[in-house]
Amino acid sequence: MSEPVTVGASAPDFTLKDQFGQETSLRDLRAERAVLLVFYPFAFSGICTGELCSVRDDLTRFSNDRVQTVAISCDPMFSLKAWGDQEGYDFPLLSDFWPHGQVAQAYGVFDEAAGMAIRGTFLIGTDGTVRWSLVNGPGEARDLASFEQALQ
Repeated sequence: MSEPVTVGASAPDFTLKDQFGQETSLRDLRAERAVLLVFYPFAFSGICTGELCSVRDDLTRFSNDRVQTVAISCDPMFSLKAWGDQEGYDFPLLSDFWPHGQVAQAYGVFDEAAGMAIRGTFLIGTDGTVRWSLVNGPGEARDLASFEQALQ
């Protein structure tokens, strides 16, 4: 695993499909507001479900006129669709399935041995610069309170 992208660096651009099969690019997302990228290991897993349900339950804090939150995993699009429908996620779930983990690798949060993204969180400004980041290892839940500080 390479080092995570650092604050102040240019955020690697990407285009991935969301849970509905729509192509979504970082360039388009950040055109009018900041973007909070939330990498996570696997759909349907305990910690990931808990974290994204917390985002869902307080969505106006994470997706509003200043910021858009998107979640990214190496799961296939169809798994993300089923999981998003089951949990009622009203924010983009992006599939970094193929080439497997390419975006997670670009952000330095891909665990090649496990074939998954670790819990990397990056706030990208409208200029494409990483403004804030937090990286947690597998099995380590994120502190969502730290998101709030970054989003202010």
